[in-house]
Amino acid sequence: MDIPPPLRWMEQDQAAREWLSHVPGLLERCTARWDLRLGPLFPTCHVSWTCPATRVGGDAVVLKLQFPHPEAEHEADALRHWSGNGAVRLLDHAPEWHALLIERCQPGDHLSTRPGEEAFEVILDLLPRLSVPAGRPFRTLAVEAANWRDEIPLAYERTGRPFEGQLVDAALEALAGLPGSQSEIVLLHQDLHADNVLAAGQGRWLVIDPKPLVGERAFALAPVIRSNEMGHSREAVIRRLRHGSQSLGLDLERARGWALAQTVAWAFTQESAIIRHVETARWLLEDAG
Repeated sequence: MDIPPPLRWMEQDQAAREWLSHVPGLLERCTARWDLRLGPLFPTCHVSWTCPATRVGGDAVVLKLQFPHPEAEHEADALRHWSGNGAVRLLDHAPEWHALLIERCQPGDHLSTRPGEEAFEVILDLLPRLSVPAGRPFRTLAVEAANWRDEIPLAYERTGRPFEGQLVDAALEALAGLPGSQSEIVLLHQDLHADNVLAAGQGRWLVIDPKPLVGERAFALAPVIRSNEMGHSREAVIRRLRHGSQSLGLDLERARGWALAQTVAWAFTQESAIIRHVETARWLLEDAG
């Protein structure tokens, strides 16, 4: 099987390489189970084999084969929980194959193709519909925060301390205080940025790829604040924090703390830091003044 460019990184990882070797067989099983005619892989896929498909009868759908990893866990449960209200609808699920059959958004344009202010308002409209009460089986924000507390210092040292330690200290301080004092627990999309929202016709926009957690609403803005597709500048980041917190009735400082903490946690590759994430964290801390 020829490996498409977005997934070639998997050839360097033993677990991912083994999963890739099973993909042809999984595609055959899914095609037979759901009577599918498959299209080419979406070019934005980096940790799953996701492609458009057509069912016998003409229904347009999406097939998603997940590379099993913690962030993908319970994606089907999240989509089922939202039941099409602000998110793509789950049509069927084969957990033994980590395969999801999902509603296809048409025309399917990414929200990142719209101006930043317009995109931000779309997400502010979606968030109340996504932030619904939830519990099991989802991973909790408190558990994820504990993982970040362990991982951030290790990643900082591994990458050669690529930015000021003050950002690490601020992130660890937030992660020490926020998890134990959360308010109402809801379902969270922890990777909600403008490329994970698609046009679904008749003015509708639907989210995809949730990487779900359950935790307080103040966290919901964290990935949105970091979403550089909606503008990457101090002014744009702080506006998303302040206007978003006010519009959604969130505690400003808790929203800031979660945004800073997750941004620092997600700021590392294996060998370096992601500069735009570092800049976002820096602006959030400076604004706290």
